[in-house]
Order: sequence, then C-alpha cells, then structure tokens
Amino acid sequence: MVRATSEDSKFIDEDFYIWGASMVQDEAGKSHLFYSRWPRGLGHNAWVTHSEIAHAVADQPLGPYRHVDVALPARGKEMWDGLCTHNPTVHRFGKKYYLYYMGTTGDRKQYSKINWMHRNNQRIGVAVADSLDGPWERFDEPLIDVSQDEGAHDALMVSNPSICRRKDGLLVMVYKAAAKRNPAPAHGPVVHLVATSRSPTGPFKKHPDPVFAKLGDRFPGEDPFIWRGRSEKLWAILKDMRGAYTDAGRSLVLFQSSDGFDWKLADHPLVSKLEIKWKESGVKKVKHLERPQLWFEYDSPAVLFCAVDEDDAREHSYNVAIPLEER
Repeated sequence: MVRATSEDSKFIDEDFYIWGASMVQDEAGKSHLFYSRWPRGLGHNAWVTHSEIAHAVADQPLGPYRHVDVALPARGKEMWDGLCTHNPTVHRFGKKYYLYYMGTTGDRKQYSKINWMHRNNQRIGVAVADSLDGPWERFDEPLIDVSQDEGAHDALMVSNPSICRRKDGLLVMVYKAAAKRNPAPAHGPVVHLVATSRSPTGPFKKHPDPVFAKLGDRFPGEDPFIWRGRSEKLWAILKDMRGAYTDAGRSLVLFQSSDGFDWKLADHPLVSKLEIKWKESGVKKVKHLERPQLWFEYDSPAVLFCAVDEDDAREHSYNVAIPLEER
C-alpha cells in the first residue's frame, strides 16, 4: 500500500525537532496535525524535557502543513504534565475531540544522554475540546497512572498511548510501561500493556499481561498504533527495534488481534524498511522511521505519518505524510 511521497509532505522546521504526529480532519475538510516539537538548539534528547504538542493545518491530508499554535504548552513543573507533552494521538469520539499524550515533569536539566527523572515521571493524559482549534481542557491527574504494586509491569512509568474502539463499543488502549525490576535509573523491563474503558476519559481498567512480547528480548518493539478495520479485527503497526519479529532488522511491522488483548504477527508483517520513496529523488535510506500514525478515508488507511531522522548525529528530525493505496 505504501506509495511515493512528495517533498511537500515533509513537515520540517529549521528551529525545532519535529517528531510524532497525528492528524484528523474537521467538518470542513481541513486537516489538523498535532505533533511533538522541541527547540533544535537543545539537541535530540531534549524531547523528554522540553517537548510540547503543537498544532498545524493543511488544506489536504498530505500537506504542506503550516504551524498554527501550541495545543498543550508547558504549565508549571508542579503539574504531572507541567514541563513536557509528547507523542500525541488525536481522535474524534461523538461530538468531541480527544488528544491523548504522554506528559512529564522534573528539573529540566540537560544531560549527554537522557534526563531519567523526566523519563521516569512519564504518565498518560487526555485533553478534550469541542473544536480542533481548542481550547483544550487538561486534567489535574493522569488518565493512566503507574500501578501502586511495586512488582507491576507499570510500576515505574507509563507513556505513548494508542487507542481505538472495538465493534462492541469498548475502547482499547495499548500503552508503553516500565517496571522497577531492574537497576536504576532505567529500571524496566519495558513492555506494552492494555487498558479498556467505555468512556474516552476513563476510568480505564488495566489488564495484567504484556502484549507484543518476544521471549528472550527485553525491548523488542515500541510505538504501536492500533485501529479497527472494517471487520471486528484490530490491527497494529509497531516499530521493530532490531529485527525481533522479521528478518528485516529495524522496521515497521504489522500485528492483528481479534479482541485487542491477544496480538499475533500478521501474515504479511513487513510494513516498511528504513526508507522513504520520494517522488523527486527516489528511495532514500533513513536512520529512524518511527511513531507510525494513520489517517483513514472511508474507513481505509489513506496516509501514514512517521517521525524521521536521517543519520546517527540526530541533529534534526521531521514528520512525513506517506500516501497509501488500498489493495
């Protein structure tokens, strides 16, 4: 289904790193993109301390997109999401829009690798609005918090939500989590868990068993995007960290599920290698192709959004909209 895309579909800003992005259209057909960004001068690892969820628009799904405003700005380190909002996924349920995200807080100090305080304070939230132009109502408490059981899979941190509605109306959320079973500061292991609710704003019931697990691999994949197809079946695109699921190495892979709890590798699992097909310049290898998100037209996947950086230096990044052709 993956087709060549245009340079006009590359959303890039000289002053900011741009990372994961999620799009939804308003009733007039305008495309609204909610995306993570942070100042380029702070380096790649400032995603965990200085990211903010911003808002861009375009006249059509493939862009070009233009920045409009910041949807979820910093709001004070005393708040659970007060200094950093990241990895959005936006949905319309009923007459309202729901912007799910990771939020965190801490000391905002910059380190050569990562600020573990900010990483370990990650929690999952949702903001609600009547319009994609806002205002967005945020909450004083996370939508998904860590479990109080010190031995739980999500005792340390929770982040990166993805959500869809099953045919029976149940909302299924898959999220990333870390336990406290390994040494500080990273702790872990890192897994993915499932929570369910009848309401977009919860409460969500957690289910105990990890999904997308790979025996013997402590961190096989991340960043799943889940959705329901035209039947009752659920699907997920997942970042394969190093070739845990196929022989393609780091890549994007496809899973399927009948209920959202039991996930199996699809019959044809490879979605994309680390490359982009550009109409103007042909196939280009990239270093990271991450945070997959889909936009649907008439219930069919029509555009794949991915975060991209092109080399190991990680001095810049962008998001790209990739057209899909139904098969």
